[in-house]
Amino acid sequence: MSQVIVVTSGKGGVGKTTSAAAIATGLAMKGKKVCVIDFDVGLRNLDLIMGVERRVVFDFINVINDGIRLQQALIKDKRVEGLYILPTSQTRDKDALSREGVERVIEELRQEFDYVICDSPAGIEKGAYMALYFADEAIVVTNPEVSSVRDSDRILGILNSKSRRAERGEPPMKQHLLLTRYDLDRVARGEMLKLDDVLEILAIPVLGVIPQDDMVLQCSNLGLPVVLEPKSTAGQAYMDAVRRLLGETVELRFTTPPKKSFVNWLLRRTA
Repeated sequence: MSQVIVVTSGKGGVGKTTSAAAIATGLAMKGKKVCVIDFDVGLRNLDLIMGVERRVVFDFINVINDGIRLQQALIKDKRVEGLYILPTSQTRDKDALSREGVERVIEELRQEFDYVICDSPAGIEKGAYMALYFADEAIVVTNPEVSSVRDSDRILGILNSKSRRAERGEPPMKQHLLLTRYDLDRVARGEMLKLDDVLEILAIPVLGVIPQDDMVLQCSNLGLPVVLEPKSTAGQAYMDAVRRLLGETVELRFTTPPKKSFVNWLLRRTA
């Protein structure tokens, strides 16, 4: 059965689009057929992260309002089998999204794809509301800082009250926490919240903890989802999260400092 997953956040700049691209790509690498949709009308970035900006002809808004067929707007990824991107418009605004139009596109995608990943704008404006309304699950992306966690808590309230599932009185959508840019050194110095502190506030299951990694920016600049860079610790953490999303039991890495062995100490002394 097809699953619609919204990747959302209360605060901008937390790595939400990077996360949506990584999760979608990782699912496709696991043999799933996946479409990732950009809901950030007017400020689209997903096509850049996915490296398909030069291949955009039609977009999500064209499909909703201009009579363009969905198949004309979908872009097939050339690197990963089964991965498709539905970009949005750079020139229109959020009012171009209608609930009826979004529902029609989502239902059509459900017929063809195993997973539909909705890359939501940050906050609680119309684009974010449209992205979450039809979702079956939510991945809430947050940084380990007070303002980001507080805004994520507000998003959880909206997920529980404003989605179609909530309006119909159905069981609440499954919610997952994705903690990004986790820097163990800054956590140790008290400059960032610990994972346990974030969990105490948000109280939802952890899908993944993504470590601070300079390769994320490098990959974004290259239009490469970070899960395709095997040397990236963030990419490895995202793949762990994908495996958990698929129901596997995976140890949570990158949350404690690496153990110092006698050999490593001796090598440092020799150097």
